[in-house]
Amino acid sequence: MSPLLLDTDILIWVLGEPQRLTTKTRDRIANPDVPVFVNIVSLWEIVSKRRVGKLDVQVDAVTAQMHPNSKLRWLSPTQRHLYVFDQLPLNDRHRDPFDQLLIAQAIADGMTFVTADQNAGQYPVTAQAP
Repeated sequence: MSPLLLDTDILIWVLGEPQRLTTKTRDRIANPDVPVFVNIVSLWEIVSKRRVGKLDVQVDAVTAQMHPNSKLRWLSPTQRHLYVFDQLPLNDRHRDPFDQLLIAQAIADGMTFVTADQNAGQYPVTAQAP
């Protein structure tokens, strides 16, 4: 099974509202043989949305749950991810740079992108609905 990369909303659900995920997704995330990753960009997105009043989640609450024994592992964007991001098709219906960078990372690293975003299907990424 390919590793999973969680979209920011999915990260928030995993940590605080796991009932919003399907049993299939919860089982796959819990599977010890499936690595689960979170891009540090998700913290940036949380802070950005909280600052403008679109989200009521504190970064320290998220990072406190991402302790070293957590199954979730942090990833940072690299030049290779930014190259793939730059190659993604432009789409007027989907202009979220946070999602696009996560999609680029999933493509570049051969991960399944776990997202509720219907727009992910507009890109050549393997996606799984939550």
